[in-house]
Amino acid sequence: MKTRKQDYGDCNVVGKNIEYLRKKRGLKQKDFISRLQTMGVDINPTSYSKLEGQVRYATDIELYAIARILGVSIDSLFETQNDKEEI
Repeated sequence: MKTRKQDYGDCNVVGKNIEYLRKKRGLKQKDFISRLQTMGVDINPTSYSKLEGQVRYATDIELYAIARILGVSIDSLFETQNDKEEI
């Protein structure tokens, strides 16, 4: 698994968990972005990377689509990472 080059930011609290859940499901970022775009979310790779890196805000539409693709509740995107392995 590719390691993160930059530290996480503080613009959102869900990015790290989204990254964890995406990787846990074996989804590559480019494939995940493609699925988001298919659901009508206008997002490019740079913008999505910034969302996961917590350096930009996440919109409600993005969170809804991300939760649907990952097969989780929106609430689970806000769970803490304390008890999960490092990604």
